[in-house]
Amino acid sequence: MHLLDHDVSEHPVALQLGGSDPVELAKAARLGADAGYQEINLNVGCPSDRVQSGTFGAVLMKHPKLVAECVAAMRAEVDVEVTVKCRIGVDDQNPEEVLPEFLARIVGAGCERVTIHARKAWLKGLSPKENRQVPPLDYALVHQMKGYFPNLHISVNGGISTLEQASEFLDNGLDGVMIGRAAYHQPADVLSAADPLIFGIADVTTVDQAIHAMLPYMEAHMIAGGRLHQITRHMLGLFAGRPGARAWRRMLSDDANKPGVGPELVLAALAKVKQTAQELEAAQASVN
Repeated sequence: MHLLDHDVSEHPVALQLGGSDPVELAKAARLGADAGYQEINLNVGCPSDRVQSGTFGAVLMKHPKLVAECVAAMRAEVDVEVTVKCRIGVDDQNPEEVLPEFLARIVGAGCERVTIHARKAWLKGLSPKENRQVPPLDYALVHQMKGYFPNLHISVNGGISTLEQASEFLDNGLDGVMIGRAAYHQPADVLSAADPLIFGIADVTTVDQAIHAMLPYMEAHMIAGGRLHQITRHMLGLFAGRPGARAWRRMLSDDANKPGVGPELVLAALAKVKQTAQELEAAQASVN
């Protein structure tokens, strides 16, 4: 059950499941709902060989009836929302034919929210990384699906790295946008600006504020027996493209895994970032 552990400060949070057995998925959904997750998401998009061998992930695009049975079983088991993340198709499928049928099946099973990665997955011949880059994106098809299913909450995913792109999708009728790796590797550029740009919220959380807000979380994690690097390794991109980014990454990468190291390392790394920024500003002023 430790895999389901999370902190209340992370809410709203979703649990993504992989599988193709309706009974087992229903049990897993119940465990997730009981653990406090507010959404149970079924993965019908991952193209890796290991996932395919278990008959789940993107290969399930070939089995829409089975996916619908899985969704229905999970919906019958939990009160929280059951959602799906999928591709537009796989291999030699014609997305314009298979995607509407797929969506109709899961909508009929009670799914009200779907995230569509707007490209095919090639189950043979491409690595998972290549499957995120090589097959061409078809955003127009995702917009077309919104026209077919106006009551279905549709989010688009794939190749989106800026909030300006996200705003364009929202302005053109889609209900949501999923930004994955860009938000992870450049969180300050995406997440910090999302509230004012997307949601119209005036208050902006700065990187400095976000780091200080994380300190109690780090302390609680370490008291529970965890190590600092289990958190900070996901914070390495906080200063991406900014002065001091290299020092930030180096200090956290080199020292956060050492026994006994705590949040004071993060504060020291933040101080180094500020020092670097001040030195750079002073150097630029002297040149001017």
